[in-house]
Amino acid sequence: MSNRRDFLRTSLLATSALALPRLSRAATAALSVSGKVPGGVGARVVSTWDFGVPANQAAWTVLGNGGHPLDAVETGVLVPEADLRNHSVGRAGYPDRDGKVTLDASIMDGDGRCGAVAALEHIAHPIKVARKVMEDTPHVLLVGDGALEFALQEGFKKEDLLTPESAKAWHEWLKTAKYTPVANSENLDYHRTVQNLGMPGGKNNHDTIGMLAVDAHGRLAGACTTSGMAWKLHGRVGDSPIIGAGLYVDNEVGAATSTGVGEEVIRNAGSFLVVELMRQGRSPQQACEEAVHRIVKKRPEATKDMQVGFLALNRDGECGAYAIQKGFTYAVCDVQQQDRLIASPSLYQTTYT
Repeated sequence: MSNRRDFLRTSLLATSALALPRLSRAATAALSVSGKVPGGVGARVVSTWDFGVPANQAAWTVLGNGGHPLDAVETGVLVPEADLRNHSVGRAGYPDRDGKVTLDASIMDGDGRCGAVAALEHIAHPIKVARKVMEDTPHVLLVGDGALEFALQEGFKKEDLLTPESAKAWHEWLKTAKYTPVANSENLDYHRTVQNLGMPGGKNNHDTIGMLAVDAHGRLAGACTTSGMAWKLHGRVGDSPIIGAGLYVDNEVGAATSTGVGEEVIRNAGSFLVVELMRQGRSPQQACEEAVHRIVKKRPEATKDMQVGFLALNRDGECGAYAIQKGFTYAVCDVQQQDRLIASPSLYQTTYT
């Protein structure tokens, strides 16, 4: 059953989310392009994309008061999971080809404990189920019907996650879609015509929020949650719930998360690679850049039209990010400069239109 901690955290989330200020247009226009901020700042939260700003603020209500980074990242990513305007994370996510909303999530502590769920239907907050997998089972990953059965046994409410707006977008897509499964179908141009969705992993199809946190003691944690790519084949799972691909955390070194086309990240064990590069002495920025270059070097033609980005944080609070395509942003929150949105450097200085 849902315990008192879950109830209090959810109540805090609802209260803080209503009070969160929106980033002004002027602030958005004044994004930093440095790609990293100084380390050694103590507690810090970083997360992918512009919707990371309110998520970070929710996380800071935990971390800034001395809470554990694991509680902070869970609290933070609950914000986009609950946001009905966000069609790439949580309950309002766009469905797959069959009109089913399936969610993926993972959570990891710096001590190596981790939990994840994939292809989970009917549960609005997959990150909470992922944490239950970590804490209440001997397993790391539960999928599909088994993940749903576990969630219901743990007291989670079964819901219809297909919102009217998402259903409308799916029906519009069906008018021009070829329903038979096709290799690389996500790259077909008809995806551009639905709700200005854009190409998978592109600036209009942010498919993940990955959040990393470190406290003043150097303890780290991370969370990653998504509804996956719109109109995917039923059963498709990307990198977000795969420990070592979409998320990896190690208290000895740092943490990393990814966004974009999950298949490319899985092929390269991307987040694990970034952390291992930091272990070898690279800065978070250098590690993200090298990981992106490795992906592009292996499949140069394929990666010209897709987005993959990495975000990294070391135990001293230094962060960095890098992406294939221009347009990847990440949010930073700490005691020194509370909230800011940073434009990540990119390999290709082009973007989707």
